[in-house]
Amino acid sequence: MRHHAVLSAIALATLWLTGCSLTPAEEDPVQVRLADLDARLAKVERIIANQSLVELSQRVEALESQSRDLRGRADVQENGLAATQKQQRDLYQDLDRRLAALESGVAATGSPQVGTGAGPAAAGSAPAGVADPQRAYDSAFAALKDARYPDAIAGFQAVLDSDPDGALAPNAQYWLGEAYYVTRDYEKAAAAFDAVGQRWPDSAKTPGAVLKLGYAQYELKRFDAAKRSFAQVVARYPDTEAAKLAQERMKRLIAEGH
Repeated sequence: MRHHAVLSAIALATLWLTGCSLTPAEEDPVQVRLADLDARLAKVERIIANQSLVELSQRVEALESQSRDLRGRADVQENGLAATQKQQRDLYQDLDRRLAALESGVAATGSPQVGTGAGPAAAGSAPAGVADPQRAYDSAFAALKDARYPDAIAGFQAVLDSDPDGALAPNAQYWLGEAYYVTRDYEKAAAAFDAVGQRWPDSAKTPGAVLKLGYAQYELKRFDAAKRSFAQVVARYPDTEAAKLAQERMKRLIAEGH
């Protein structure tokens, strides 16, 4: 009995000493390693996510910059085209005013009008409603020079209505087209210019009229018809200023892809 009691005491002491010697639950090295890997992976994922957002933001900014650049270029081209068209119209009107002034000055001296085909009305050709065709023509021409286009249109039309086959008719028809053109009534301008070439093919005004017909057709976006008009000027009147201008406009049409 005593021996059994001693053994029991020794066992209890051993258990007590063993319990006193144990440290708090120690971490499993495998779990520690896994936790470390998880932390590092999470960190890498955050870095990658941040980099992706930065790259995405940079790409968006680059696309927006390209879009702004393209819009800017489009605005510049549009403004440049508008300015070019305005400059061409201004030059065109200035040229016509100068030509009109020259014709008016020659007419005022009583000399034949060079290059216009217009001279004093033939005797006995005074039309009904217009006592003096030359005076009516000059009045309409003066209105055109003064930019009184409605008066000019009415005047030239009156000359044509009263004496459609008179000496002044080709010029009246041409300048009627000019008056319509500068007021941007391109449909009527085209009809007026076309009438010059159809009715008076040998008139000094015809090369310019066919050229201006092409101009009016261009403004109406009838590009094929415009090219035919310009080609006609070059073929029929090769040594004229009108032919040179027609060739230049043809090049422009080709450059524009028409």
